[in-house]
Amino acid sequence: MKILSEKEARQFSPLALAFLGDSVYELMIRTAITEEGNTSVKNLHDAKIKLVCAAYQARAAERLELTEAEQAVFHRGRNAVSSVPKSAAPADYRKATGLEAVFGYLHLCGNTERLESLFREIWNMQTEILKINDD
Repeated sequence: MKILSEKEARQFSPLALAFLGDSVYELMIRTAITEEGNTSVKNLHDAKIKLVCAAYQARAAERLELTEAEQAVFHRGRNAVSSVPKSAAPADYRKATGLEAVFGYLHLCGNTERLESLFREIWNMQTEILKINDD
């Protein structure tokens, strides 16, 4: 994979960054869930669904401290015009898109250390966020 400069990565549309970031985020979630132990695919899938949904990603995005550059990418992703699926609240979907744009941006820049740091923060918020989403 070619690593891009921050300037080159910012040239991508926010929805293109979110498109890529969605897969990066999901792969990180799937990897972390699988590393917790060998279990049935149904259990793996059920755990993944809770952490890859717009509501979870939105709550996580609200709690992260992003750098100035990451905030700019997040805002571009959040404000991008796209259709919202019926299964998600519009505000949650937009925040999730912003978070995914940040993941895509960091991936394109080859900033794996920052990606992993943000992911660890999100992963460690599970108990708090899942409780909020269940209420």
